[in-house]
Amino acid sequence: MKAKLLALTCLFLAAEAGAQVKEGKVIYDRTTKLQIRIAGMNDQMANQIPQSRTDKFELSFANNQSLWKMAEQENNEPEEVHGGGGMQIRMVMAGSEDVLYTNIENGIKCEKRELFDKQFIVDDSIRPLKWKLTGETKTILGHPCQGATSSTISKRTMMNMDNGKMERKEISDTSAIVAWFAADIPVSVGPAEYQGQLPGLILEMNIGDGRQLFQATAIEPKVDVAIIKAPTGKKHYTPEEFKKERDKMLDEMQKNQGGGGPGSRTIRIN
Repeated sequence: MKAKLLALTCLFLAAEAGAQVKEGKVIYDRTTKLQIRIAGMNDQMANQIPQSRTDKFELSFANNQSLWKMAEQENNEPEEVHGGGGMQIRMVMAGSEDVLYTNIENGIKCEKRELFDKQFIVDDSIRPLKWKLTGETKTILGHPCQGATSSTISKRTMMNMDNGKMERKEISDTSAIVAWFAADIPVSVGPAEYQGQLPGLILEMNIGDGRQLFQATAIEPKVDVAIIKAPTGKKHYTPEEFKKERDKMLDEMQKNQGGGGPGSRTIRIN
């Protein structure tokens, strides 16, 4: 009963403020934990491996539509190199031209994906999660926010290096999600693919107990509405078709991957 009352309160606040907020742009920091394990790795090598990476993204929204893309980074270098003693960890900023367009009213999304210098246009539909309000509140960037939890089953790729050979394995896991949304900004948008989820702008989201964390750092009340449109391309793919193409390209990359000198190990993290 308490959860229902909180949900009704959220919707009432959203309806009351709906005439005031229709568009805007949000800047987010996305921090991703890195889990890298190498056979025979000693403490010195382990200390050279970065534990996380933070990138900036921007979300533009207007007219029940949104556009998510990477923002200008503070560090403009295309890749970061870590390591020494025969080992290099190269963190490559792949997909910097990727964009995700979502039409919340129609329940569709269209994504431009960049992979090995080739672009793909991937069409899909919004898949709303089941959310439960926690009753907790906090203020983010001056906006009163309410907490909500959910979970998602997703697939992720684990990379393993053994005797200089890189192998990848796709595994499924269930991730808990904690989101904080601003009911005084009644637009159903948020970071990354989490569009059309809650009755307010999501300003913070914790996925998988910190495995991925989105934090809003700035909100602008105006946006160039003309940029919020679906990406175009000659050929469109379904998510399943894109996955097949991606796996083929990764397999080809592994076959053509050249080795380094004796004892050298180079790992690229995209």
